[in-house]
Parts: sequence; structure tokens; C-alpha cells
Amino acid sequence: MNLPDLQNDVDLRQREFPVCANKVYLAHAGVSPIPARVTRAISKQAETAALDDQEEGLSQLLRSTRNYAAQLLKANKSEVALIGPTTAGLSAVATGLHWQHGDEILVYRDCFPVNVYPWQSLESRGVKINWLRVPELGLITPDSVSSQLTEKTKLVALASCHFISGWRIDHDAIGRLLRERGVLFCLDAIQTLGAFPTSVEHVDFLAADSHKWLLGPCAAGVFYVRREVQDILDPSAFGWNNVRCPEYVAQETMKLRSDVRRYEAGSFNILGIAGLNAALGLLLEVGIDNIAADLSAKRMWLVEALREKGYQVYHPDQTSGITSCWREGANMKELCAKLAAENIIASVRSDRSGRNYLRFSPHFYNTNEELERTVGLL
Repeated sequence: MNLPDLQNDVDLRQREFPVCANKVYLAHAGVSPIPARVTRAISKQAETAALDDQEEGLSQLLRSTRNYAAQLLKANKSEVALIGPTTAGLSAVATGLHWQHGDEILVYRDCFPVNVYPWQSLESRGVKINWLRVPELGLITPDSVSSQLTEKTKLVALASCHFISGWRIDHDAIGRLLRERGVLFCLDAIQTLGAFPTSVEHVDFLAADSHKWLLGPCAAGVFYVRREVQDILDPSAFGWNNVRCPEYVAQETMKLRSDVRRYEAGSFNILGIAGLNAALGLLLEVGIDNIAADLSAKRMWLVEALREKGYQVYHPDQTSGITSCWREGANMKELCAKLAAENIIASVRSDRSGRNYLRFSPHFYNTNEELERTVGLL
């Protein structure tokens, strides 16, 4: 599948993305509708499960999905676990590292709560949370991170892209400087994985569910742990799948799996992984670089069109899948409802001050005509 064919062929687009038949879906930064091939993969897996052991063919499915995810992350498959939503991965890092009283973590308070609460919970164990200060919502730069590190900073936890402002951090540059300083780097990548290249070359831990830009089911995500730090991250759960138990007999001593599978404690979300596998295959077929270029062009057009209508837009020069706007005197929730009445799905998000933003997050299968129609109604 290539983008020009998809965007110019109405029948093909509706076959591959059934939501297009009735809606203009511009809320992929929230929860995405799944493509037809993902639906088929889940249905096929469910039909197989109705006729045999649910785990029939599981080994091959896991290998394929792990390989796809590793390709997307530019990682080794021995570093990619399939354990579920972003919350599970980030919490596994928070609970699995060996914290000492007085250790410090640098966190951005206005990140999505899933990347705040796991770290904040460590305060009860004597860990100090330092809140990253930035000049504008989401505007995190390598310099702002570097200048706020201390000798006691053990880990920095950031999102690859801010869920409201759409600011994409330079996670490679941040990761490089953190590794030079001996500081661990944990990345919530749910707002870029599937939309923009998200390499883990300079990342220690990464978590992302598939229900946004990856176009997969809820609670079927990826969890990356760099090989060199797997020995310092204990599993947060222990079971038959990650601890040696030949013939399902519990042993006198516990011996963990030697790679990232040590974080996969029990049974798998097989239907979810089947859907994730199909979604990853689709994204790799289209090409992440192609998707990124398309989303960047869409954002550029949206920024100019919205500003011409009197809206302010966060980070107008940024390349991102998210475009959030506001206008003094306008009610963003009412505008979102107006669009919904026309079967155009956007979303509204609020910052700490209570200001509401109308957020657009189209994906590669959305067309320019859909964007034009949307802005025309504002």
C-alpha cells in the first residue's frame, strides 16, 4: 500500500479504514479506530481459539510481532516485551529499579498523568521528584533537561511528544546527554510511535500502547528495555512464563529468563497481540518516514488555515501529528460538538489553568479534502 493510492482511491480507503465511510476521524492522539486488516486479524485469531487451544500458533505470533516492533524501534527483538498498555511499562520501570533514599527523578508535571503518577508514587520510598521547568506547555529541549539535572538524578522520564501542545522532543539528543551523565532515560512514546521515527538508540526504557498512532487495539503495547540495563530492572510480576518452571513444576530457586521476556510473567493478550501484529505490519508497509512526511505536511496546512481564521496554535513551526488551537472568546467544547454533529471527530484537552484546546490529530489515511471541510466549519 502506498499513500497516493490510498488517499486518491475512495473505495480502497474505505475498505482499509472503514471509519472513513461515515466519519472524518481526526482524533488519533486519543483512541483510534482500527483498520480492517486489524479487525480481520483479531477475528481470525478468535475463530481459531474457538476450535482449538487458544495458544495454538502463539509462538509464531509472538516472534512475528516482536520482530515488527523491533524494526519500528530499531532495536533487537531480545529487548522488546509485549506486556500491554503504556501504564504497565512505565510502572514496571518505577517499581523494578532499585531506589535509594535521596535518589532523584526529573519529570514534567504537565505530561499525561500516566507518565507522572508512577514516579510520584516513589516519594513514599524516599525518592525526590524534581519537576522540570519549561517556558511553554510541553516545550522540552536538551538544554532545559541538562540544566536541571543534579548529582543525584537517577532517571529522567519524558514523553516523546506532548499530548496537548504537540511538541516533539529531540529524544536522541536528550538520550545522548543523559547517557554521558550516567542518568537513565525512560520514554513514553505513545504519541509518536507509528507516526514518526522513534529510535531507541539512546533510550533505556520505552513504553507505548497501540491504541493511538499504531492503529492497534487497546492494552496491546510494546515495552522496550535496553539489553545493558535488564539486569538492574527487576520484574514487577512473577509467574510461569518469566521464571523457569520445567513441566510447570515450581522450582526451589527462581531463575528468570535471560532476556526481555523476564517482564512477561503470565499469559498473553493473544487477541490484542494479533491485532497489534497486523497494525505493525501495515505501518511498516506504508513506511514510517512516509507517514511522518505526510503528517508534517498536514500540520503545516492546519496551522496556516487555523491562524487565518483567528486561532492561536501551539508551536506553529513544530512537526508533529498533533495540532491544538484556541481562540479568545470561542468555546472549544461547543466547536468540537459542532464538528461531531457533522461526523467530524476531534477532541478537546485542557491545561492546568483550565484553558480548553481543540485538538486535531489526523493520520496518514485522512485526506486534504477532509481537513479543508473541517476548518471550513470553524
